[in-house]
Amino acid sequence: MTFLKLLTLLTLTYNLYATPSISDTIKEKKIYPMGEKIYTKKCPTLTIDKYKNYELLLHSIKKDAICTKLNEKHSQALAIYLWDKKRTHHKEYKKLTVTKDEKCQVCGMYLHYYPTWVSQINYPNNETYKFDGIKDMMKFYFNNKEGIVDILVQDYYSLKTLNAREAFFVIGSDVTGPMGYELIAFSDKKKAMSFSLEHKGKKVLSFDKVTEYMVRSLD
Repeated sequence: MTFLKLLTLLTLTYNLYATPSISDTIKEKKIYPMGEKIYTKKCPTLTIDKYKNYELLLHSIKKDAICTKLNEKHSQALAIYLWDKKRTHHKEYKKLTVTKDEKCQVCGMYLHYYPTWVSQINYPNNETYKFDGIKDMMKFYFNNKEGIVDILVQDYYSLKTLNAREAFFVIGSDVTGPMGYELIAFSDKKKAMSFSLEHKGKKVLSFDKVTEYMVRSLD
C-alpha cells in the first residue's frame, strides 16, 4: 500500500468515528452543557447505539429531525454531547504500564513502586504524561486542559483502564494512595456507591463534577 493510499484510509477512518476537533475546555464549558440541555428538553428518550459513527448521528439529527428541527450550532452540540457522553460501546484501552525510570509528572515519585495507582494523560503526537495517582493527575489536568486526547485511570477493583470522562470517583474515603488521600475510580456508579459506603467516602462524582478545590483539599 502506497503512503498516499494509507493516509487516505486513515483520514477516512478518523472522519467516520471522530467528533470535530474541539478542545476539551470548550467542550466542557460550552458544547456539553448546551447539548445536555437540548437532549433533556427535546429528546430524552433518544438512543444512539444504533449509529455506527458520529457523522451518521449528526446527519440523522439534522436531516431526519429526530429531536425537532435544530439549527446547525444546536445540532452539532447535541451530536457531540450524545457521542461523547451517552454511548455504551466505548473505546477499549490498553493496560497502563510504566518503566523503572518513569516518574510522576507532578511530584517526581517513581511510578513502578505503585503500578495500580498509575494514571495517564495523552496529547497529540504521542505526547504522554503519567502520574502516581488520580489526585496528582487532576492537579496537572486543571492547568493543562488544552488539546488533551485521552485521560486514563484504573478501576480500583479490576485495574481495567478507563476513560476518566466516563468513570465515577469516590472522594474522601479512608483508602489512601501513594500521596495520601485519593480519588478512587470506578467504571460503575453502583460499585462506586458501595465502596463509598464501606470506606466512609464523602461524595461520588462524575469526572466533570470534580473541581480543583476538591482535589486540593485532599492534600
